[in-house]
Amino acid sequence: MKKQNRVHSKDIERAAKAMLVERGVTVQDIADIVYDMQAPYNADLLMEDCVESVEAVLEKREIQHALLVGIDLDRLAEKKLLSEPLQSIVESDEGLFGIDETIGFGAVFGYGSIAVTTYGHLDKDKPGIIGKLDTKTDEAVHTFLDDLVASIASNASSRLAHRLRDKEEELEAQDIEKKDQEERIS
Repeated sequence: MKKQNRVHSKDIERAAKAMLVERGVTVQDIADIVYDMQAPYNADLLMEDCVESVEAVLEKREIQHALLVGIDLDRLAEKKLLSEPLQSIVESDEGLFGIDETIGFGAVFGYGSIAVTTYGHLDKDKPGIIGKLDTKTDEAVHTFLDDLVASIASNASSRLAHRLRDKEEELEAQDIEKKDQEERIS
């Protein structure tokens, strides 16, 4: 039996982040959504906290894998390389398709029920960059990307909510760091 080559996790992380940038999505774009979601619940929230939370979420393998798959499907649709009828469904972001939401939704379970409900809200309201990606204005296809960005923002928002509770409960810094490390492993 031939041993398979593994792709190093840092290579996957770099590729996923590069794909986001290539598709016109920055960490700041996502952090803006996170800030708007969390500011009503945290008067001391700083944009830096939101950026850091987005960066932490982007370190999760599950998010990286979802980005790689979804963005590649969007790219293939732009090049008209999917078979029919999938090509037409993805290219037009068919309302009853749902697989794009399924991938985005599947990636929110790492941060609890807050992330799940936040994802539903973001998928419905489409604030910020999510709405821009969802509104087709040229040949670009973002059928999967808008849902993946909603997933990242949901996770980062939930992560901040949990961190706020940890601070309110005066958990030790090393306990909070341990939770962070455990979350990044999954």
